[in-house]
Amino acid sequence: MTDDILAIIPARAGSKRLPGKNSKLLCGKPLVQWTIEAAKQCHSISEVVVSTDSEEIANIAQKIGAEPPFLRPKEISGDESTGMDVVKHTLNYYREHGREFNYVLMLQPTSPLRTSDNIQEAINTLHAKSADGIISVCECEHPPMWSNTLEADSSMVGFVSDFVRSNPRSQALRTHYRLNGAIYIAKVDSLLAQNSFFLDKNIFAYVMEAENSIDIDNLLDFKQAEYLLIDRQE
Repeated sequence: MTDDILAIIPARAGSKRLPGKNSKLLCGKPLVQWTIEAAKQCHSISEVVVSTDSEEIANIAQKIGAEPPFLRPKEISGDESTGMDVVKHTLNYYREHGREFNYVLMLQPTSPLRTSDNIQEAINTLHAKSADGIISVCECEHPPMWSNTLEADSSMVGFVSDFVRSNPRSQALRTHYRLNGAIYIAKVDSLLAQNSFFLDKNIFAYVMEAENSIDIDNLLDFKQAEYLLIDRQE
């Protein structure tokens, strides 16, 4: 049996910068719940699965109708584990249980302001373009040409290019976009062949609003997301 889209929410217990962040309460809900609810509200998704090594997170998922069919093995639950490790493990699990999917959609729980509309629009873009992959981006907060590395003595010589020096206004620069970590979609065959969501062809961007693109990595990100969610609910 082949279904269209498998949504995988990777939510391990550990986090160095913000301990326990995936189960930490954000506006009254565990962080992971925001992503589970957004995924389950999206009618184009065939299956929503939470991949976790945590009994606590598994219980949270179960209470809102997304019971994990397994606990993630320790060998793919450490700091060195990658999203691809989780995706391949989950796809193998379903394949062994007789289910195949055309596409895999990875939704990281650290993007709680990503809405079900965002997910559906990304899927619509996938189908409209007959794409093999879609990755979400948002506009850069500042032109990347204003950034550079510093030498040990903090010298600013050559920090910006001649073009930037002669065009100091940001309006004179082209709009740049960055990955926001919210939505990754890929055709399963292409993803497994290339071992990456960043396919070498037929892949397109889905542009999200900056206010929906918060990616929680530390306490400051968490507080910013909390502020924006409170403002959204008022």
